Amino acid sequence: MSELAKAYDCTTVEPKWLKKWEEGSFFKVNSNSTKPPYCIVMPPPNVTGKLHMGHALVNTLQDILIRWKRMQGFEALWIPGTDHAGIATQTVVEKFLLKTTGKRRTDFARDEFLEHVWKWKEENQDHIINQLKRIGSSCDWSKQMFTMDEQNNRAVRVMFKKLFDAKKIYRGYRLVNWDTITQTALADDEVEYEEKASFLWYFKYPLKDGSDFVTVATTRPETMLGDTAIAVSPKDDRYASWIGKTVIQPLTNREIPIIADHLVDPSFGTGMVKITPAHDPNDYQMGMKHNLPFINIMTPDGKINEEGGKFCNLSMEEARQATVDEMRHLGFLVKIEPHINRVGVSYRSKAVIEPFMSKQWFIKMDDFAEKLKEAVMEEKTRLIPKNWENTYYHWINNLQDWCISRQLWWGHRIPIWYHKDNPEIMICYDGLGLPPEVKESPNDWVQENDVLDTWFSSGLWPFSTLGWPENTPDFQKFYPTSVLVTGYDILFFWVARMMFMGELATGKLPFPEVYLHGLIYGKSYWRNNVGGGITYISEEERQTYDLGKMPPSDVQHKWEKMSKSKGNVIDPLEIIKDYGTDAMRMALCSSANQSREIDLERRKFEEFKNFANKIWNGARFSFLHLDGSENLSKLTPKEFEEGLDFLNLKLEDYWILTVLNNTVEEVLKSLENYQFDQAALKSYDFFWKEFCAYYLEIAKPVLFGKAGSFAERKNKQKILAIILSSSMRLLHPIAPFITEEIFGLLKDRLENTTLENQDPFTQDAIKALKAPICALAPYPNVCSFMAPEKTMEDFQLMESVVYTIRNIRGEMKLPPGVATDIYISGGQNKLQSLIQTNQHILFALLKITAIYFNLEVKGICATGVIQDVTLSIPIPEELIEKEIQRLEKEKIRLTQSLEKLKNQLLNEDFIARAPQALIEKQKEQQNQQEKELEEVTDKLKTLGKV
Repeated sequence: MSELAKAYDCTTVEPKWLKKWEEGSFFKVNSNSTKPPYCIVMPPPNVTGKLHMGHALVNTLQDILIRWKRMQGFEALWIPGTDHAGIATQTVVEKFLLKTTGKRRTDFARDEFLEHVWKWKEENQDHIINQLKRIGSSCDWSKQMFTMDEQNNRAVRVMFKKLFDAKKIYRGYRLVNWDTITQTALADDEVEYEEKASFLWYFKYPLKDGSDFVTVATTRPETMLGDTAIAVSPKDDRYASWIGKTVIQPLTNREIPIIADHLVDPSFGTGMVKITPAHDPNDYQMGMKHNLPFINIMTPDGKINEEGGKFCNLSMEEARQATVDEMRHLGFLVKIEPHINRVGVSYRSKAVIEPFMSKQWFIKMDDFAEKLKEAVMEEKTRLIPKNWENTYYHWINNLQDWCISRQLWWGHRIPIWYHKDNPEIMICYDGLGLPPEVKESPNDWVQENDVLDTWFSSGLWPFSTLGWPENTPDFQKFYPTSVLVTGYDILFFWVARMMFMGELATGKLPFPEVYLHGLIYGKSYWRNNVGGGITYISEEERQTYDLGKMPPSDVQHKWEKMSKSKGNVIDPLEIIKDYGTDAMRMALCSSANQSREIDLERRKFEEFKNFANKIWNGARFSFLHLDGSENLSKLTPKEFEEGLDFLNLKLEDYWILTVLNNTVEEVLKSLENYQFDQAALKSYDFFWKEFCAYYLEIAKPVLFGKAGSFAERKNKQKILAIILSSSMRLLHPIAPFITEEIFGLLKDRLENTTLENQDPFTQDAIKALKAPICALAPYPNVCSFMAPEKTMEDFQLMESVVYTIRNIRGEMKLPPGVATDIYISGGQNKLQSLIQTNQHILFALLKITAIYFNLEVKGICATGVIQDVTLSIPIPEELIEKEIQRLEKEKIRLTQSLEKLKNQLLNEDFIARAPQALIEKQKEQQNQQEKELEEVTDKLKTLGKV
């Protein structure tokens, strides 16, 4: 067997295994198998999207679960797919067409424009899919779905008709959130809110009888053009006598009443507010309650319409300043105050949302609210972490009807046809193509122009991807799915909608558990500009700080949600290129700690790139000793299948097997509880700290034939094989590429074995090596194994001995290459006996010439104590003088410092003025330094200098 390369090369290993996985169809499921099902549906990324770190995180976590369950013997199905992303895709294609053809969407016929979108989709979909494959996603790619393919079209129509026939869907003229850029309605939870610096304007409105004025405060002066009332709180005694009077709106000369309503906050502004029912949610409610006129002043593209008179054709933003100027000119502007305004912004286009009266389709959500709450309260669906439950309940308690229509061309066109002569006559059709009535009389019918909200089709994803509404083998086997993994930010967009639609469609909730991961934050750096404002630093400079370089004093930083404008975005494809996919996955997994915020910087990837190299080097060292040499025999498959020789196992052997068992148990528990960070860190600690840093170092003298018997060496060779087999399978779901490569190399050496008469560790390793690849090998289980009593305690004592000796050497400033004698005395023979039996551990881990038990130390020495055993190291003659000089300097420093502290504490003026906490701190410092001075003095006595 040829020697492995000295460094791990992810650029050759990753493409190799991506190709093998795909060519072997290893992740393709069998719906007719008898294995228990495990199913996850991928949150579908936008079809035009590019892989970002959020995609990398959510798909890494899903892949970890799928790979783990597949290795545990489940029929594990991970369904991949993409989302048509109505607003986002249409906007992208519109911009592309405008740039390439000079035409806008409206310059095309609808079908012609959609042809361009479908072409764009076909050209771009493979990009995101290939990127998902590149991060190691082990999906059944033969089941790849798209939210607008034929199967999903059918599911959407069936669900719409089911809701329509049950009278859960209605069409109404209502106030909606309007995106003036894309010119479509949005649901309430598609609006993001930002705090922006603005103003509060105070205006006078004259009473109709001319006797007085009322003063109102508003954050949106432009909406005065649609005022139909002034409102006060019925509890506000200041205005009780004004209720029922009439005022004149100065800009429109419209007569409007003063009304009372409990929605008015008496503490806001003057306690009197203007009411514009067609342009504000609260005003809308008051308009409905008090039967006020609804005057729409805005066009769909965000301009003032003819209701605005002289302000017609101004944008809403332009109208704001123009109406303020006009009120000032008329003498009705009272004052302007700075005010922080909460502004709604479209989550897609980032346009400022305008409340707008429009005819839309809605789903009545009241009927589903109680069931949604009950599902979580009764743990039919568990939210993980549990602290998201309160947020979920708060949303349900404030649930509004869901506006499902969008004024777009790209999307699922609403399956409603109107009769041209009487639009109240409608056909709702759940089949593909045209309804029979329309086919018979096509000129008598017209289809609804609007499309459905993207989240409507996404809401069907857990069952439409499995073939619903047909009762397919996939649906029978895998529905309900096993868990949903997604970011907490779409708990309401998507998760809750899948829950109510899944139960409505199938009678079953779509998943028993929802794991909500945090959002990734990056560190943004900036410099303050002269005269105000900030400038974010360059990407190149930021990366140096992320990797550990200290920023200069003029550079400020903080953790913020990743954003290109803030310069704190980390591109996963760049990370893969620079560090490797496994390093990226391990870094992400170790960061997924169930908090809302995941702080991420490049040094994390650097750390796990180093770990990947440690895995490779640990495996490379192991293979060197499994393969043997001219002087040392290899481990043959026949020898391996004979199992461990327990009569020749040493303390370190029992210890590493026990630690392996404990690690497997802990990692399993972590994965079961979605504690991804703990699973990653426990695996990391086992391989790097226990296996490489301790066991391999202790085993080296035996493996190199410098100590121990032939039987001991064979045992250690077998343990190397067991550890490689177990640890590669343990790590595989998190780091699939490097583990596949190493597992394959181990399999090449030892797969020709039988499964008879071995110990549980060897049997587990051999059984695993029968699998064609690591991804299909059984995940490690805790082996039935009885180590000698106090194995862990005894090894920890030996670790303490090693630590103490290293500490003594450090204090002595002994160079690492200088070997010393060790003298051990005391201990009533118990600990001494343990050390004597296992002194080979000390020789392997420390620079030691000889160990002496219960002999008098000659010359000057440094000591340490463990329990009642004293460890002594003679100080080499050449170091004694240096140690004396160091101790004398330390004595002078401590003496001077103590004198200063004592004088301060004897100073009555200081005691009178200083806070008690400071005085106590000074006393503690004095006590500590007195102890240190005593220790230094004792050491100097030992060296004969006191």
